[in-house]
Amino acid sequence: MVVHVAGKVRRPGIVTLRAGARVSEAVTAAGGPRPGASLDTLNLARRVVDGEQIVVGARGMAPPAPAGAAPPGGASPPGAVLDLNSATAGQLQELPGVGPVLAQRIVDHRTRSGGFRSVEELREVSGIGERRYAELRERVRV
Repeated sequence: MVVHVAGKVRRPGIVTLRAGARVSEAVTAAGGPRPGASLDTLNLARRVVDGEQIVVGARGMAPPAPAGAAPPGGASPPGAVLDLNSATAGQLQELPGVGPVLAQRIVDHRTRSGGFRSVEELREVSGIGERRYAELRERVRV
């Protein structure tokens, strides 16, 4: 399986892991956290999902939902409010009007800015105008 490890790691980028690997293994495969990087926002014991992004040490990041909050495979429960700072690109695609390209733009913005500080910051993502923002603002949180 392939995941993208970003943020405060020694070698950010794409890493290949065995099926069933944990977040801790992904961080280690990216060279480990840089000095001073906090791992408090990550569940290091969580199994990774192919294609996800793991952001290490980004300020303003909320911890992922507790185990059991999402069905197997990384999908969100129907009607769930997604955390912009921990949702995977796949989970973001479950939102109305969000396909693979827009989901990746949201993840890229999160990575560049060190995490969303408010839902309104979604307006800064290319492809999210007033109409799309109005559809999304009640379905996401920070």
